[in-house]
Amino acid sequence: MKLSVMSRTIFLPVVLCTVSVAPMVMCAQDDGRNGPPEILVVQREFTKPGRAGMAHEKTEGQFARELEASKGEFYYFALAAMSGPDRTLFLSGYSSLADWESTSKGLAKHPAMMESMDRINMADGDLLSSADSSVWRKRDDMSMNTHDLKGIRYIQIEQFKLKPGHSGEWEEAVKMVMDGYKKGIPEASWVMFQQVYGTGGDDFIVIETMKSLAEVDEHHAGGSKFADAMGKDGLMKLEKLVAGSVEAQQTNLFSINPRMSHVPEEWRKGEPDFWMPKAPGAVKKDEKKPM
Repeated sequence: MKLSVMSRTIFLPVVLCTVSVAPMVMCAQDDGRNGPPEILVVQREFTKPGRAGMAHEKTEGQFARELEASKGEFYYFALAAMSGPDRTLFLSGYSSLADWESTSKGLAKHPAMMESMDRINMADGDLLSSADSSVWRKRDDMSMNTHDLKGIRYIQIEQFKLKPGHSGEWEEAVKMVMDGYKKGIPEASWVMFQQVYGTGGDDFIVIETMKSLAEVDEHHAGGSKFADAMGKDGLMKLEKLVAGSVEAQQTNLFSINPRMSHVPEEWRKGEPDFWMPKAPGAVKKDEKKPM
């Protein structure tokens, strides 16, 4: 996780996927910690073949320990890819772009920590094939029933790349989807973000949090309720809107990796067994190793 942060899904409905193509998730830096942040910063690190797993966890764990020792107020959590290329996503949230700037400036007040981070970055860089970052803004008008991260272990991210000049059709399609879910599956939950900076063009990501993968099965099983709520004509119109506005789409599944994360103390206290896992092979103080 690179600390030079200024330079460093949800499941948009089952039927939309078919016809086309976090308290919430993001560890915000201030009072937004218990809900989706206004600004989401995502850094992706793609590991070289054979360099994922424990090797990457070791260097990333050093970043987290440096931040903890210096009491740095820069929080993030890591998502390990369960589909697609070997990669880790680091998500951090902010109340605004100004908040992001303020946090970045705060890191510069710890020169000793930043010097240590540079050394860790060199070791981490040897494990990576590439890295990139992007910035996203939350769209409340396209989100539904957002939640917090307590008990969450998996996150699904669906990314949509729009065709130039077709944002109107996209917004109409999303509104139809939301209306269909409110009628057919009112408990459905997701948060949507629109890209502000980064590679690519006019992109949107839809994020859904899950306590277990059984929830994915439940989402698919609920597709018929959504279809019934939309009706045949509604589904046909939705399909045309999506086909006319979406250039490309992909969906990937991730698991939260606590050993590569640096989250607020209240998170760790709330779920200590998850956010403060013991190192592999660790022995409790009151246990003796066999002779």
